[in-house]
Parts: sequence; structure tokens; C-alpha cells
Amino acid sequence: MTQKQQYTGLTPQQVAENRKKYGENILTPPEKDPLWRQFLEKFREPLIIILLVAGLLSVGIACYEHYGLDKGGEVFFEPVGIFVAIMLATGLSFYFEWQANKEFAILNQVNDDEPVEVIRQGNTTMIPRRELVVEDVVVLNTGMEVPADAVLLTSTSLQIDESTLTGEPICHKSERPEEADPDTTYPTNQVMKGTKVMEGHAICRVTAVGDHTAQGKVFEAVQIDNSIRTPLDEQLGQLGKWITVVSYIVATGIVVGRIVAYLTAMDHFQWIDFTAYMLQTFMIAVTLIVVSVPEGLPMTVTLCLAYSMRRMLKSNNLVRKMHACETMGATTVVCTDKTGTLTENQMRVDEMKLYGTTDADIVAEGLAVNATASLDYAKSGEPAVLGNPTEGALLLWLHSQGNDYRTIRLQTTTLAELPFSTEHKFMATVVESVARKGQRILYVKGAPEIVFAMCQTADVERREIDQQLAVYQQRAMRTLGFAYQILEPGAPLPIVNHKLQASCLHFIGIAAIADPVRSDVPQAINECMEAGIKVKIVTGDTPGTAREIARQIGLWNDHDTDQSIITGPEFEALSDEEVRLRVEQLKIIARARPMDKRRLVEALQKNGEVVAVTGDGTNDAPALRAAHVGLSMGDGTSVAKEASDITIIDNSFSSIGKAVMWGRSLYQNIQRFLLFQLTVNVTACLLVLFGAFMDTESPLTVTQMLWINLIMDTFAAMALASLPPSHAVMKDKPRNRYKSILTKEMLREIVGVGLFFFLLLLTMLFAFQHTDITSLTDFLQLQLSNKRHISAYELTLLFTVFVMTHFFYLFNARAFGSHRSALHFKGCKGLITIVVIIFVGQVAMVETPGFQKFFNVVSLRWTDWLIIIAGSSLVLWIREAWNLLVTQKRI
Repeated sequence: MTQKQQYTGLTPQQVAENRKKYGENILTPPEKDPLWRQFLEKFREPLIIILLVAGLLSVGIACYEHYGLDKGGEVFFEPVGIFVAIMLATGLSFYFEWQANKEFAILNQVNDDEPVEVIRQGNTTMIPRRELVVEDVVVLNTGMEVPADAVLLTSTSLQIDESTLTGEPICHKSERPEEADPDTTYPTNQVMKGTKVMEGHAICRVTAVGDHTAQGKVFEAVQIDNSIRTPLDEQLGQLGKWITVVSYIVATGIVVGRIVAYLTAMDHFQWIDFTAYMLQTFMIAVTLIVVSVPEGLPMTVTLCLAYSMRRMLKSNNLVRKMHACETMGATTVVCTDKTGTLTENQMRVDEMKLYGTTDADIVAEGLAVNATASLDYAKSGEPAVLGNPTEGALLLWLHSQGNDYRTIRLQTTTLAELPFSTEHKFMATVVESVARKGQRILYVKGAPEIVFAMCQTADVERREIDQQLAVYQQRAMRTLGFAYQILEPGAPLPIVNHKLQASCLHFIGIAAIADPVRSDVPQAINECMEAGIKVKIVTGDTPGTAREIARQIGLWNDHDTDQSIITGPEFEALSDEEVRLRVEQLKIIARARPMDKRRLVEALQKNGEVVAVTGDGTNDAPALRAAHVGLSMGDGTSVAKEASDITIIDNSFSSIGKAVMWGRSLYQNIQRFLLFQLTVNVTACLLVLFGAFMDTESPLTVTQMLWINLIMDTFAAMALASLPPSHAVMKDKPRNRYKSILTKEMLREIVGVGLFFFLLLLTMLFAFQHTDITSLTDFLQLQLSNKRHISAYELTLLFTVFVMTHFFYLFNARAFGSHRSALHFKGCKGLITIVVIIFVGQVAMVETPGFQKFFNVVSLRWTDWLIIIAGSSLVLWIREAWNLLVTQKRI
């Protein structure tokens, strides 16, 4: 208390002046767009824009048909259907992200009302954290969070957990110049906002508050939006442009072709007839453009992402932003922190090396009483460490040996203590022993080479100790040496004036302590590397420790050189060009500061990499935000979670592999839908195109195209979006983000199958024009005659064959790229339900009187239904036979 009274602190007037000058001790929350603007952002997607244009054109056509040609109100169903598709796609995407942001809102709240002990006008008082100002004098005690950046005035055995800023769990802090460590990330005499006091106590003077603190600068960097476009955004943008160009080329061909046909066939030119003909031609061209746009694609993407978003939660991936689901599948580099992600963030005794025949009770008593840490047994399972993690590791080792340190401490009486300091690098405690009843024992613990040098006796040679320490040092482990001395009865205590005067210390042994690698990490790292994903470690720890962890997880091997590792200061000194050239071969950045990780991410992105970042601390937040996908840990800081796209609930690196599997499978599902819908669109476009040149009514009516292009494709989107992920995708390399989403294999199948379906339907259409078909059995005795009007029954047959052939092709599309049977339904309950709905819906719309007028169809004979189903199903059976043949050849 006397020490506290040496400082008078600020007066109320000084507090007011400093608050006005330097601001309050709060982090300014980021400004968020209003909900209406967030919703409108969804309309900036390329395919949504194309759909909007198509919808407006469709409205124009419908208005002309209704008001100019006196057609019924059913002409407005197609534009309504298009705008419904737009609203569903944008609405679902907005809703799911709004829900996720709502769940995450609490993560951005900081407890600014937490009480803090300060000295003002010579009195110690408690004030809310938010009311701290620059130059306030603050009292720090064990367990509390540092409320602002400050410089130390006095300190005693102060140990700070800086892992939220640097990744370092324990940093010794002192105001004394002789104890300064030049290699630390932040100066030894400074404590930073958001870090935690693990041991000791101190008095400090505030140097920065709120946004001006190190934590505040990191938080500000998190808010910078780099507008990183995801690979899927880029590929769908390319696809949208491609579809637009192709549809306009074909539409132009229709206009030119019909003009040539008109001019060739006319006897004499009349402007009125030509104008009416051109208006009809324009309507056909615009209709074809509308038909060619895949209305179901935005819906498919949204459904796939939403489905994956929900299912990924079961694999411990809480997705906040939809795009992150798919982008994980394109990831080429994962930048990860070390502590808490690769390691357990729990110091453990890796090896306890005891020499001679020292009594086990002496060892247990020394570890229990000569320590300041403690264990929390309140939670079920293994107890949690309170205080210094290194000392906590010793208590956990005692616990594993069946010893309760609390019982030992309770039974002994402490007579004298010498706290640990960086000056003498050991600590000592004298107790009335229980292990040796009636005797006093001195226990010493500290740096092994220091403790061994203090000892007069030992059951081991110094050479052996040095060799053992070299092995531990090579493995980047922390080491502690132990010694004890039984004091003579009546002898004075060996601790006098903060100095140890021991004359007969005996060396007991050494403990090697490390933060162990998580058991699942080596396999998870190997899985990522086999999937073509590079892993890079960015940590605030030492190069030696980082290299050892990389070796244990299988990332570092004998072929790696110093070019694969760099420190934060060295990395900062590199020019942007030097960074860009070196980042690919880097595996480790040690002693990294928050902005080093972000710079690494941005350099990788400039090299064309798709980057995912893992992290749990405030120091990771800028990189999490800058990355294509940010993955925070479930027990990470709120700032890290706010900056991330996905939160890994179980803190397991193996969950990253699962997220990649989901992302790659999702991308395949989108490709399968494109394969299906573009095949449908190719068939429909060619049918409309050739129908225009055959001088016949449109083979497909507006409402029929609505069913094909919207209803059926929407259900197909749902069917293909619900397909489960396949682990086989992890054997592939990451896809090239710059290549089209339509592969050569897909284009061949789209054109080949589309042309086949078109030729089949064109043959039927030609037959219907030149003979009277009342049943499909009439094709057995086909006799062509002069061109005639096509009946409603024939058009219904044509429409039904169109739908059913594509219905069976849906099974082929869902098996695309899997080399598996299209009839493999394990885990596909959603698919089965949806295909039943499509089939029943098609039969119902043809056979139900209420739908017949709306869709311009009539009832079909049951024999025709059987023929259509059996004939159309050949699409599936031929594919299955071919797949079986190919599979047997591989075997």
C-alpha cells in the first residue's frame, strides 16, 4: 500500500482535459450498411443483372402480347416467374447472412464497464474501464486484463500473456533496464491493452487508450474492406458474359436469317407486312435470349451455399458468410498460427528426467510448494492452469502421478521465499517438510545450468546434463532444473535479503516442458498437402520453437533451408517485390507482428493464390479479414471471430480439411447443375430457333418454357444442391481459379447431349408437320405427306418428351465427375424426394384439367406415357452401361 501512495495520479481537471485530447478508452465499432443497402448489394451479382435484363425484356414482350395482340393475362406468368426467381435467390442469400451476422453480433461487444483499479489524487479507486484516460495510474494484479497500453512504473514478478497480440503465452515484464529483452515483440517495460496478467502485480501509467492502442490499431485494420473477389464470383462473372455473348449472337442470327428468308420468299415488298414480320422476329429473338439465361443458377448457388452452411455446422464449422463455403474448396494456401491451433495452448511436461534415488515424496513436495501457479478443479475432466503455464505444467504432471498439490501445500508451512527473477533465473522456497517430518527443506527451481552450478552434490555429470539440454533445446523445449537441501536443526534460513545462501544443495533432475501438438494436426496437415494445399505457419514464437512444431506436424523436412523461415523484423525489412518473390517458398514466419501476417496474405493473393487464414487472437484479425476465407477458433477473441468468415468450433485443424471437402463438393454440385441446365437451354434454344425457320407455331409455349426454365430447374437446383460431399475430392489438386467453370468435358457433354435431344425433338416436330399422329405407336407406320397444322396432342407429346428426357438426364448430371453409378442414392434423400415431385408434377400438369388450359396441353394415352417413360429412360440406362464398361476396364 505504501508503494501505491507514492503516486498521486490525475486530478479531475486533468482527466477531463486528457479525455478531450486523447479520447475515450473504447474501440469505435465499425459502421454497418443499413439492411436495405445490404439487400441491394445482392443485386450486383453478374447473373442477377442478366436475369433483371431478361425479366425487363420479358415484361415488354408480355405487354405487347397482352395489349397489342389481345392475348390473356397468362402472358405475364413468365416475367413474374423470372422476378420470383430473382427474389428467391437474393432473398435467401440475404436472409442466411443476416441470420449469421445476428448470431455473431455479440462477438463485437466489449465489456467496457469492467472495473479497473486506478490512483487519482493520491487515492486508490475503482472506475469503469471505458473511463480510463492517458496518464492515468493503474494497478495491475494477477488474473486481470490490461485495460489500456501503459508503461510500467513498478512491478513484481510480472508475467503477461500476450498471445492475443503476438502469439506468445508468457512474456516477462519489468521496468528495470537491465531486465530488458531486445528480442521481444513489444518492449519489456510496456504492457498492452487486451493482454492478461498471469502472475505478479504492477503499477503502470497509461500511454494510449481506445483506438490508439495496439489492439485498437489492429481492430481498425480489420475494418478495411479489400473487396476481395472470390473465385466463384470471378468464374460466374465470366460465365454470365459468355452466356450473354452467345445468346446475342444466336439472336442476331435469327434476325438476319429471317430477314433473308423473308426477302427471298416475297413476291413484292410491303412495309406493313415487313414491320409485322420484323416485330414477330424480334419477339422470337428476345424470347430465345430469355430462354438461354439460366434462371436457376443463382438459386442453385444460394441453395448449395445455404445447405452447406447448415451441414458444415455438424462438422464443427460455423459459417458466417456464405461464399466461404465454396471458397474453401478453391483454397491453395492456408496460413495458420501456432498456439491454440496447431498446439493445445497448454504447457505439458514432455519428459521428467530424475537422477539418483531421490525420494519421490521429496520430488512431489518440491514441485508443489516451490511454485506460484495453481489448478482449477471446478470443471469436469482435466483441471485448468491458473497462473504461470510452465509451473502449471509441473502441477499437471503431479496430478497425472496421483498427487494433489493442494494437500501437500496445506500440510507444509512456508518459512521463506525467493521469487523468480530474470536476474538470478531461479526461485527458492524453505518449508517445514511433510516428506521429512520435523525437518526444514530448501527447494530450488530454475534454469538447469544455473541450478546445477549452485549444487555441491549430484548423481550425474555436468557433461551429461549439457548433452541432455542440447537435445531439449534442439526440440525447442523449455527446461527447468530442480535441487534441494535438508537444513541442519537450528541453522539460519538460507534466504537473507533476497539472496540465497545454500551450502549443500543436491541436484534432483530436469523437466522438459512444451506446448504439445494437437493429436489430429499431423494427419490434417498431411491431408491438406496431399490435396495440393500449401501450409504456412505465422507465429510470435521463436524460430527454434516454430521450426520444431513444423517438424512435428510434418511440414518441415530435411530438405528445407533458411530460405523457408524468416522472422517478423526480417520480413518487414523486405521490399514488396522481394516479399512477392519469396512468399511461395516460405513455410514459417517467427516473431511475427499482426501486420506481418496480413502482408503475407496480400502478397500470396497478388501471386494468384486463394488464401485461407486461421487464428484465434486479436493479432490474427487483420489477416483473417484480408484473406479469401478467415477461420477463427471457437475459443478465440471476439475481434478474431468478428473478422472471420468461418468459426471452427472445436479448434481442430482437421476441421479445415472437412471445410475444403465441403467446398470442393459444393463446386462440383454447381457444375452438375450447370451441366444439366445448360443442356436444357441448348435444346430449348435450338428448338425455338429452328421452329422459327420452319414456319410453324413455337414448339414450346411461354408457360411451357416457364415450367422448363424455372420450375423444373429450381427443383433440379434443390436436388443437386442437397448432394452430400465426397471425400474423393481431396485427392484432386485445387482448381485453377482463372479457368472457366465450364470444363472441356462439360462443354462436350452439353453440346453433344443438347444436340442429340434437339435432333430427336426436331425429327418429331418434322413428323408432326407432315403426318397425323394420334399415338406414338403411329410412328411404326409413318407416312409423310404435305405440311399440315400441328395438333394440340402432338405438341403435348413433344413437350412431354422434352421434359422426360431431361428428367432422366438429371440422374446423369448428378453423377457427373464421380465415376459412380447415377443410381447411387446413399445420403441422397433430398434428391429422391425432389425427383418424385418433378415426375408427379409433370404427370399432374398434363392430366389435370385445371392445368391443361394454363400450359396448353391435353391428356395423353397411358400407352404413350409408358412409351415416353421407357424411351426417355434410355438416357439413363445407356450411361449406366457405359460407366459399368469403363469401370471394368479400370479394374
